[in-house]
Amino acid sequence: MFQEFFLKSMLKRQGMPEEQVDAMLGIVAKNPALFQTIAAEVKEKMDAGAEQSRAMMEVLRAHEEELRILKEGH
Repeated sequence: MFQEFFLKSMLKRQGMPEEQVDAMLGIVAKNPALFQTIAAEVKEKMDAGAEQSRAMMEVLRAHEEELRILKEGH
């Protein structure tokens, strides 16, 4: 619950509209382990010297199919 509140606050501060925030939280709730894996992979790439945005793009691209399935609700 605290993690959800923290994530929601962070996304709102970055200017994400409320309905997108709720949609994002719904996707994360469907498969929190996937998002823990994504976070760990991004951190690993950043520790190896990659910029955060580049690391995030690479990892999200690698998990694109899994994210698409979550987004579509299957």
